[in-house]
Amino acid sequence: MTITTTGRLAFARTVSPTPRTADERAAILAEPGFGKHFTDHMVAIDWTLDEGWHHARVEPYGPLLLDPAASVLHYAQEIFEGLKAYRHADGSLWTFRPERNAERLQRSARRLALPELPTEVFIDSIRELIAVDAAWAPSGDDQSLYLRPFMIANESFLGVRAAQRVGYYVIASPAGAYFTGGVKPVSIWLSTEYSRAGTGGTGAAKTGGNYAASLLPQNEAAANGCAQVLFLDAATGTRVDELGGMNVFLVYRDGRVVTPELSGTILEGVTRESVIQLVRDRGLEVEEREVPIDEWRDGVASGEISEVFACGTAAVITPIGELKGTGFSVGDPAAPAGELTMSIRGELTDIQYGRAADRHGWLTRLDA
Repeated sequence: MTITTTGRLAFARTVSPTPRTADERAAILAEPGFGKHFTDHMVAIDWTLDEGWHHARVEPYGPLLLDPAASVLHYAQEIFEGLKAYRHADGSLWTFRPERNAERLQRSARRLALPELPTEVFIDSIRELIAVDAAWAPSGDDQSLYLRPFMIANESFLGVRAAQRVGYYVIASPAGAYFTGGVKPVSIWLSTEYSRAGTGGTGAAKTGGNYAASLLPQNEAAANGCAQVLFLDAATGTRVDELGGMNVFLVYRDGRVVTPELSGTILEGVTRESVIQLVRDRGLEVEEREVPIDEWRDGVASGEISEVFACGTAAVITPIGELKGTGFSVGDPAAPAGELTMSIRGELTDIQYGRAADRHGWLTRLDA
């Protein structure tokens, strides 16, 4: 075991005694899929009410030991993040705006009554994992190493209160191109029976419960031939919130770009924020406001809305070709993806992979 000191926490490092061989790893990286395979190591940091954050370590990837009474299993006190490591042409590894993920994890922690992890420790934890598992980052087109930091309440008790013992972890999974057949418009199902989150709830936090609530309507979307589900606001059922795991943008014929405002029920996406900046860099107007579902439906039908897309870390930008619901359908999933949609997607991925200038200082090197 070795110890590395970051200036914030000292990380102990225990190398896996049974890592995958180079040939085994190469076979996985040749066809990684998404979230199917995991690297040889993980990061873990403990927190207690008395000691704060301590016992930071890199250790072999493996099962967690949880007591059956661990509070995460009973009261869902859990949050997570998602970001990627990108291999550039020179072999170096970079990530995209990790400080924004760290800040969102902190906001999620506040809402779920969990301890806040300092930004520096968040970034250090990713660097520590990369230090031992850099070889797992693929180099193919649109491939990356997906990073999943998460935090769980692991104190054993059955009283309903905030846990006083917590674990923070980082795991990594090589990810192939999200669209194996190329980027194509998808169909979206409008959910009118279910809501993702309500005012005062956990909609703005990245917590597993929000995603659990989306699974049944996602099944409904799949049964109707759609790739994703669109949620409306819980209060009136008339305004667009977001998809099950992505933010939505509408492009108007006059050049305006509109996205639902952050109302407390919508997750503040890092990709969303970056898209807004890139669109404004082009001199186009971006409106963050309430978006009635009728405006989307009628605007697509009339041609006033020329493009619709969704964005998130996993798929980056996904063109939306069709909006479907009970008794209606607008758009055409067979139509080509919109010009602005694909142009912004190309610009964003070029920055992430080091093919374009990082004029906003969004990239952080991980292997330096």
